[in-house]
Amino acid sequence: MIREIVKYPDPILQRPTERVADFNDQLRALAADMFESMYKAQGIGLAAPQIGVGLRMTVIDLSNQKDPDDKLVLVNPEIVHKEGRQVEEEGCLSLPDIRDKVVRAAKVRVRAQDLDGQWRELEGTELLARAFQHEIDHLDGILFPWRLSGLKRDFILRRIRKLQKTGEWK
Repeated sequence: MIREIVKYPDPILQRPTERVADFNDQLRALAADMFESMYKAQGIGLAAPQIGVGLRMTVIDLSNQKDPDDKLVLVNPEIVHKEGRQVEEEGCLSLPDIRDKVVRAAKVRVRAQDLDGQWRELEGTELLARAFQHEIDHLDGILFPWRLSGLKRDFILRRIRKLQKTGEWK
């Protein structure tokens, strides 16, 4: 089922999420909904808060449905190692049409559970490392503009307020 993407300034996007405790059919259905919603919105990653669910879960597919092996579901993820530095432009489904360059680690190792509750570690570089960090930020209540300088963040927030006043940001 396709779910609506929650947009900033919805409060759920700015709150840390709750850990997943129950690994059941409802969680598997949520993951399927998240993939469907992400694909419809043409994204490569989606965190549960972005569809209004305050759980610590994210889905990622860098292939955008081209390779089923690229589909990742991360439940209760945490970054256990970071190294290097990359600066690339990022966007976010919850902040449509807003993009900016964000500094992130170039390589990360993530520890997460799968849909059966089994722990595993995954390593990512470049775009996958960026996706891991971006989506885990969502689970911690952090949006990518919070990773920018105060001046750039203020500019983005002013732009959103202006769009809200004109009714272009709903």
